[in-house]
Amino acid sequence: MMGEESLRTALEFRRGFARRQADEVVELPGGFAVLSEPYRYSHEHNQLILDAPPSGMDVAGLAEEVLGHLGHRRIAVFDDASALALAPGLVAAGYQHETELVMVHRGPVPSAGGAEQVELAELAPALDRQWRNWLPWASDESIGQLVSRRTAREAGADRVLILAARDADGEFGSWADLYQDAAGTAQVEDLATAEGRQHRGLAGRVLSTALRLAAEQAPDGLRFLVADAEDWPQQWYARRGFVPVGRTHGFTRM
Repeated sequence: MMGEESLRTALEFRRGFARRQADEVVELPGGFAVLSEPYRYSHEHNQLILDAPPSGMDVAGLAEEVLGHLGHRRIAVFDDASALALAPGLVAAGYQHETELVMVHRGPVPSAGGAEQVELAELAPALDRQWRNWLPWASDESIGQLVSRRTAREAGADRVLILAARDADGEFGSWADLYQDAAGTAQVEDLATAEGRQHRGLAGRVLSTALRLAAEQAPDGLRFLVADAEDWPQQWYARRGFVPVGRTHGFTRM
């Protein structure tokens, strides 16, 4: 696929995944909102997802209307030009703006990985520890939701796997999700390495396993991920055969 077609396919996958895993979908001008009361602390499960909002639409006001019962506001904008036009007003309203790169795998498929498919119950203790490292101020309830929200993701695509690599001591040191639809499009998401276990090749094993499993299911299918445009992992992904094909944007206010 060329870049524009790859971007369209990836964005359509993300829209579909968000809708399928949501408890409630609210149709909006230029997009939709997803809501999931059991995961009210999860931005992923409670947000506005917009493409190109109509000119003059009060996006911040719409977020207040739809997400006003929550402690956060999250607006994803998939159209780059629309997001850049909205950014000054949203930042002035107290939103933080992050730019995301949609990156497609163009390199050779790894011959082997070394990670394993696991169940959430197996990985939950490692996830709990990592979230407490990232958010030491967070409540037990919110940490519990951030761990268990992977259960909701099972409805997001035809194939949803949790992959993890063990460190030398047998403990899980890195993990990610692999989502894939019936057409073969696959997303690698939530790749993370546990505190104190970086630089041991664990994330590379997880990513290689995800790419191999996706390719075995659909050799010609699109394989992609989303990376922070301002952070170093994008360069790590680039060394593993990923190339950027477009940008999306996220606006968050706590």
